[in-house]
Amino acid sequence: MRKEGYKISVIVPVYNKEKYLCQCIDSILGQTYSDLDVVLVDDGSTDGSGEICDRYAKQDKRVRVIHQKNAGSTAAVLRGLEEAEGTYYVFIDSDDYVSKEMLKEMAEHLRGQKGEIVCCNYVLEKQKETVPVVQGLAPGIYEGERLEREVKAGLAGSENRKIPMSRCMKLCEKSIFDGNEKYYDTKIRMGDDFNLMFPALLNCSRIVVMEQALFYHYRYVEDSIVHSYDPRMEESVERWYACALRAAGDKGMAGGEEKLLREYVYMMILVMKNELRNPDKNYIGKIRDIFSKPEVRERIDRTPVRIGNRANKLLYAGMKHPGRLRLSILRFIMNTYDRAR
Repeated sequence: MRKEGYKISVIVPVYNKEKYLCQCIDSILGQTYSDLDVVLVDDGSTDGSGEICDRYAKQDKRVRVIHQKNAGSTAAVLRGLEEAEGTYYVFIDSDDYVSKEMLKEMAEHLRGQKGEIVCCNYVLEKQKETVPVVQGLAPGIYEGERLEREVKAGLAGSENRKIPMSRCMKLCEKSIFDGNEKYYDTKIRMGDDFNLMFPALLNCSRIVVMEQALFYHYRYVEDSIVHSYDPRMEESVERWYACALRAAGDKGMAGGEEKLLREYVYMMILVMKNELRNPDKNYIGKIRDIFSKPEVRERIDRTPVRIGNRANKLLYAGMKHPGRLRLSILRFIMNTYDRAR
């Protein structure tokens, strides 16, 4: 396999991450793979992140900076896709960093084939510990019938998806994103990676899952969108669901509607978890309002799901039967868990 020869665009959405940004960019520019097109999209940062980006662009000709008004992470990622000049794309969040050999090792597995993706693994960087995390898919090459059966068939509708829907940890041939613009919604916050990668994965022709390859360092930041209360999460899930249904239908995903209904229920478990973190004293009223909506109730009631995680079982019961006592107990459990983290 070729070690060099493919230009790789590294797309980094940036918003108010000056504390971590230098480590992120240094890890990219320090790659042992040199043919890079580094696209830093400053999404209207109000700290020093924009100035940091500009400084690196002056120091290294491989770095380009796009400054835009704040429009959200999805808009920044999509702007990066528009500006990218490489044959392959990789995404890195601005509070994360990567091992210096990541791109060289991933490029070793490329064939120069349209629609291919190479996946590595990651290390979860917590404040007091680091945790290695590997793909649910066994290491190997997935194409043809194996790709359809073992990857694409399981992209939605399972509590534990074998291939993460994260845009990170993947080296993607650019054509997998072609024609997907109509499925994107920049107002999606929770589910934004799914919104980007679900249609892309349905387009792919070959996936390589590397063994070990703990190259990506995902920083667990307490105040990130994933770990804090989002008052518009339910709206995000509804928008995500509509986009995913269109993509599955257009791309002929077998059983797509049924699988996405199950995925919707799993996403609504996250909505329940989120609303239990709502600082408003009337959190019970909001939960009841959400889960009494006819379309939400109908989807949940007609969609059987398998739930193995004990916490998710409790949250699912709260969705089905949002009584005051049950919700009060769940909120107490959530608060206890959050304080112990």
